Amino acid sequence: MYSIRFFFDELFLEYTMTQAQSLAQRCREVFLDGFWIANTNYYDQLSRISWAQACHSVNGRNSIAALTLHMHYYIAGLLRFFQSGVLDISDKFSFSGTLPQSEDSWMALRQEFFRDAEYFVNSVSLFSDEQLRSVFFKEEYGTFQRNIEAMIEHAYYHLGQITLLAKMADSVD
Repeated sequence: MYSIRFFFDELFLEYTMTQAQSLAQRCREVFLDGFWIANTNYYDQLSRISWAQACHSVNGRNSIAALTLHMHYYIAGLLRFFQSGVLDISDKFSFSGTLPQSEDSWMALRQEFFRDAEYFVNSVSLFSDEQLRSVFFKEEYGTFQRNIEAMIEHAYYHLGQITLLAKMADSVD
């Protein structure tokens, strides 16, 4: 649990944030509205990208659309696990999604990504400290906290790639 104290004139306020709320805030920052770490976030980047730019591949590398599908695969998979206890995601399938075939399908993918990111953030915020310390699926996978922190790091890794690809794709359209 974190405590933050604010002093306004002579008024003293204390806000206590649980570990889950802190993790959820970090998830919110990378996916939806933060500018603290990378000076951008997925919502900020993906909202500006057209379908043509999203599907543009530089030197045969992953496109923005492929990276968006990849991250959504993990967000949606972890949400299903949080709800059901069934872990049905695998790294070998994380890049196997179908790329959007039109501007409309690109817009739908973005909306689904943002919606599920919001659900993910809200789900993380509801964990108790005890749940965060508990085993995530199998002992070898570590704790819920470790996996949520790994998701945040994974998200920033690909956000950096998306940001660079977006700069390269500025001339596409």
